[in-house]
Amino acid sequence: MTSKSAEPARCAVIVGPYTSGKTTLMEALLHAAGAIGRKGSITEGNTVGDASAEARDRLMGVEANFAHCEYLGERWFFIDCPGSIELAYESQSALMAADVAIVVIPPEVDRVLAMAPLFKFLDDHQIPHLLFIGKTDKASTRVRDVMEALQSISTRPLLLRQVPIRDDDRITGFVDLVSERAYRYKEGGPSDLIEIPEDIKSREGEARQEMLESLADFDDDLLEQLLEDRVPGSDEVYNQLSKDLAEDLIVPVFMGSGEHGNGVTRLFKALRHDVPPPSVAANRMGIPVNGGLSASVIKTINQQHTGKLSVARIWRGEVTETAMIGDVKPSGLYALMGGDCQKITVAREGELVALGRLQDAKTGNLLTLAGPSENPDIIWPEVPRPVYALAITPRNRQDDVKLSASIARLIEEDPTLSVQHNHDTHQMLLWGQGEIHLKIVIDRLKSRYNVEVDAASPQTAYKETIKKQVSQRSRFKRQSGGHGQFGDVQVEIKPMRRGEGFEFVDKVVGGSVPKQYISAVEAGAKEYLTCGPLGFPVVDVSVTLVDGQHHSVDSSDQAFKSAARLAMSEGFPQCSPVLLEPIYEVVISVPAEFTARVHGLVSSRRGQILGFEAKSGWESWDEFKCHMPQAELHDLIIELRSLTIGVGSFESQFDHLQELTGKLADRVLESQQIEH
Repeated sequence: MTSKSAEPARCAVIVGPYTSGKTTLMEALLHAAGAIGRKGSITEGNTVGDASAEARDRLMGVEANFAHCEYLGERWFFIDCPGSIELAYESQSALMAADVAIVVIPPEVDRVLAMAPLFKFLDDHQIPHLLFIGKTDKASTRVRDVMEALQSISTRPLLLRQVPIRDDDRITGFVDLVSERAYRYKEGGPSDLIEIPEDIKSREGEARQEMLESLADFDDDLLEQLLEDRVPGSDEVYNQLSKDLAEDLIVPVFMGSGEHGNGVTRLFKALRHDVPPPSVAANRMGIPVNGGLSASVIKTINQQHTGKLSVARIWRGEVTETAMIGDVKPSGLYALMGGDCQKITVAREGELVALGRLQDAKTGNLLTLAGPSENPDIIWPEVPRPVYALAITPRNRQDDVKLSASIARLIEEDPTLSVQHNHDTHQMLLWGQGEIHLKIVIDRLKSRYNVEVDAASPQTAYKETIKKQVSQRSRFKRQSGGHGQFGDVQVEIKPMRRGEGFEFVDKVVGGSVPKQYISAVEAGAKEYLTCGPLGFPVVDVSVTLVDGQHHSVDSSDQAFKSAARLAMSEGFPQCSPVLLEPIYEVVISVPAEFTARVHGLVSSRRGQILGFEAKSGWESWDEFKCHMPQAELHDLIIELRSLTIGVGSFESQFDHLQELTGKLADRVLESQQIEH
C-alpha cells in the first residue's frame, strides 16, 4: 500500500441513490488504476464492493465498503456507500473521511429530487463534491435537462466540464470544456482523441463560456479577462477549478458509464488535479493540531475472525503495528480491500486503516496516541431518530442472552439502531430507519451470530381509565387453622384529570385501619392498576381509604393488601372504565410539491394537523406538525416515503392519552380478549 510519492493519500467517497452505479464506478476506477484485473457484480457476489449475502439478496449495497489503489504514483482510497435512504447515516459517517465526494447521478430527471437530502448534507458540511452522470450509454434524457433539475437542489453552481457527443441519440464521447479536446469512448480503456465534430462546435463554445462565467464569479482576474474578450489559458482555468472545488464553491459535473469504462480515465485525472490534500478536510472538521497521531473513527466492524475493527482516516502523523493507543496496543493494522483485510506495518497521513480490538473506540471518536476520545469541537453528523420498529423474539428461547449480546454488537456498528423493552406491552422492540434496515439487521443476526428471531408489528401501548366515582367496601377473610387472614377496607375510587397519574389518600379516622397497614392498602390498589377490567394498565385514578376494620390477631400487611385488591376488582367495573390510546406529536418534513399528499396521508391515519410552515434552512420544503395515534405510526414511514419518492421523514414523541370509542375501541378489546 505504501507509495514512493511523498504526497499524502487522498480519499474519495462515492455516494448516490440506489441503483445509480456507485459500486460499478468504484470498480471501474480501481480497474483503470490496475488494482483489480476484472470487474464483478453484486449478483455474482464477486465485487470489490459490498458482496455480503444481504447485498446479494437485495441487489444493493448495504454498508460502506473500502478499497485502495495507486494511480500515476499517487495513493487513493475509495469508500463505496449504500444508496438507500434508510442507510443514510452510514454514508454520512463515511463522508466525514472525504477529501471529495463523487455523487453518482442516474440520467433521470424524475429521480433528482430524491437526492435533495444528500446535497443538503454536502452543502451544510462544506464537503467538496463533483457529480458523475452515469449510465450515459443508456440515457435518453438530455444532459442539460438533468443539469437543470440538479441545479434546483444545489446551493452551489454546477459546472458542466464536458459536452456529450451523440451518434443517433446515443452518447459516444465528449468534448472537454477546459482543454477543448474531443474524445470517443472505447470499451474498457481510455477514450480515443478525435477532432471536435462540426455540429457540436457551437454548443461547445456556449457551454465553455458558461463555465468560464461561473468561475469568474469567484476570481476578479478571470472576470477582467472575459470582459476584455481575452481567452484564459487552460492551466489558469484548471488552477481556478482546483481552487474553487477545494473551497466548496463549485460542483464540477462529469459523465460516462462505469460499466463500460466510459469517461472513467477523465474522471480520475480530474480527481488527481483538483482534489485537495487531507489537511483541508481536517481543518474543515475541526481536527486539533497536535504533534502526533490524529485520526477519526468512521466505522466500527465486528468480524468473527478479527474481532472488533475500528476503521479510521489518518489526518496527521502515522500509526504503526506496535503503536500504543492509550494503554492498548491494537491487535493488528489492516488495509481494507472489499471484504479482505491486508495486514500492514504502518499507515500514514491520508490513509484509511483498520485497527484491531480497540474496545473503547467508537464511531466518531478521535484517535490519538493518548487513546480514543469524544471531542465536542469536531463536527460529526447527528444520529437520526428511529422511525420504524419491529417486536422481536428469539425462535429458540435459549438464545435470549445471545440475542442481547448480538444486538449490542450490531448497535456498536450502527448507532441508528436501538433496542427498547416496552414495559406496557412486554415486548422487545428493535428500532431503526425503516423496513429494509431492520430486515438487513435480522438477516445479520442469523448469518453472523446464528440467532434466528421472529418479528411482528409492535403492539400499541393502550391504557384505560374511569369516568365515574364509586365507593366500595370489601373484606378479605380466610381461616385455615392457626392465625387467619382478615382485612376490611372501604375505598372511594374516582377519576382524575388526564395526565395526573395515580393518587392515594388516607382519610381513616379512629384507627379502624391501623397506620402500619395503610401502605399495604396503597400497594394492593397499585397492584390492581397494572391490569384493569379492559385488560390494560390503569391511569389517572384517585383511591381514597375512608374506613375499614381490622382483627387484633388475624390482620396483616398481606391481608389488607388482598382486601384492597378485592375492593378495586369489585368496584372498578362500576366506574365506567374507558379505553385510552396514546397520541403522539408528529413533525413531518417533505418537499413542498408533496404537501397536498401529506394532508391526505395525515387525515387517512386519524391525524389532526396543527399547522405547517416552510422548513427552516430547506429550500422549497414544508414541515407539518400534527397529532396522530400511536396505532397509526408503525408503518407511517413506509407510506410517507412511497408518496414522496423516498425523501419524506418524520419525528415523533408521546404527547397525551385520548379516549377511544366506537368500532375501533371494540376491535382493540376483542383483540385483547383473544390474546388472553
